Amino acid sequence: MTSTLRSARTTRTEQPPGRWIALSVLVLAVLLVAVDATVLGLATPFISEDLDPSGTQLLWIGDVYSFVIAGLLVSMGSLGDRIGRKRILLCGATAFGLISILNAYATTAGTMILARALLGVAGATLMPATLALIRNIFHDPRERSLAIGVWGAAASAGTAVGPIVGGFLLEHFWWGSVFLINVPVMVVLVLVGLRTLPESRNPNPGPWDLASVVLSLVGMIAVVYAVKEAATEGLTWVSLGTAVLGAAALYGFVRRQLTMQTPLLDMRLFRRRGFSGAVLADLLTVLGMAGLVFFLSQYLQLVQGRHPFEAGLAELPAAVGAVAAGLVAGRAARRFSVRAVVSGGLAAVGFALAALTTLDRTTGYPLLGVALLVVGVGAGFSFTVTADVILSSVPKDQAGAASAVSETAYELGAALGIALLGSIVTGVYRGFTGPAGTPDSAHESLGGAVEAAAHLPAHTSAELLTAARDSFVHGLHLASGAGAVVLLATAVAAWFLLRGQKLEDNH
Repeated sequence: MTSTLRSARTTRTEQPPGRWIALSVLVLAVLLVAVDATVLGLATPFISEDLDPSGTQLLWIGDVYSFVIAGLLVSMGSLGDRIGRKRILLCGATAFGLISILNAYATTAGTMILARALLGVAGATLMPATLALIRNIFHDPRERSLAIGVWGAAASAGTAVGPIVGGFLLEHFWWGSVFLINVPVMVVLVLVGLRTLPESRNPNPGPWDLASVVLSLVGMIAVVYAVKEAATEGLTWVSLGTAVLGAAALYGFVRRQLTMQTPLLDMRLFRRRGFSGAVLADLLTVLGMAGLVFFLSQYLQLVQGRHPFEAGLAELPAAVGAVAAGLVAGRAARRFSVRAVVSGGLAAVGFALAALTTLDRTTGYPLLGVALLVVGVGAGFSFTVTADVILSSVPKDQAGAASAVSETAYELGAALGIALLGSIVTGVYRGFTGPAGTPDSAHESLGGAVEAAAHLPAHTSAELLTAARDSFVHGLHLASGAGAVVLLATAVAAWFLLRGQKLEDNH
């Protein structure tokens, strides 16, 4: 132990001062990904009006990015370990900027879904590379905790910047402009990253096994697709068959990793209770929150009638709370304990989601603002500490693969949350009874109802909007309640799974 600490101090003194400049580049990458995910929610009503997607297509636009990124994160994280994390980050950033242009100029719902899927391919290279580079740049445990806190705060800040900048753009330009903002940011990222980021890779990586890549991609996408279809259409032969295919592919992936000398993902990592507990906590936390977050922008705009910029400002407390909590999470976990900080954060989010079951069409902002602030603080504590636990559990050479597991849990949770909780909202919404002459499009989505109401007589229009909005809010109640149950159960599980877990310390 003494030799380990001595080594850590030696490495720390040898680190160049440019590591903090390098961190700023990594922060820019994660900030951009967070902004991109957030502005989609704000742009959804405009995309619905312009591209006229069905309810199912609208869900695909929202979650296909997560499906693809979840299927490729492990493969891309492992590829970064092999060919260089700086190289894959900069290549992915370039592709992300170019594909954003395709998103901006999509003319049909099908094209938009394809563009979001391609963006997922590029996005899969970014997040694991940023965390892996932090693990290799910052060897001092306390510095690394602070760097991870800054990294997490940037992701949270993106959720604040996204709605505000996106709201401003949506009020002055067409919805494609929210994707075009990615391009100049990516140009800066690539140019600065070329000069400041150090390269790092696994010195003995072994081959990048294509069969494992295919099994991971097919398994992840098939399982998530099956869950989504079962949630929206009920249990059918298609969903069952897809689930079996996905489970078989993932089983084959695990078996193959266990027999390979240098696997894409070292499955032995999951034998570490702290690593497994942190990954599971991340997955279930995001699952409980994602569906609600996806529909919250629609509630603010289409139910309460706020303008996009105002809706963006309304979501600001969550990001502010997450940024503040992320910056002090490492210190709190060392002073108290990892499990106390993680479980306490998750419980806070759970109670805040429970409070949102009281929302109605005329709820004042104070309740919503306080609930969002608590969600942000709780999530900031939990996500920052679990990321530190995951990175601290593995050797530097495996940082890319371990980071990819962390991000896979996040993206898989987001996809499942939108699929399951989003399907609750959509399913309840579709059951509303509108006035005579209500078009079928009004039952596909709340955006469709608002568009249909604009072409009806005043009395009929008001009746349709009231029925549609009440039904949407009822679905939001059920989704919030389900999310609260998931978060509170996860808080209890984290308390036991993270027992005895500590963050590294250089003292």
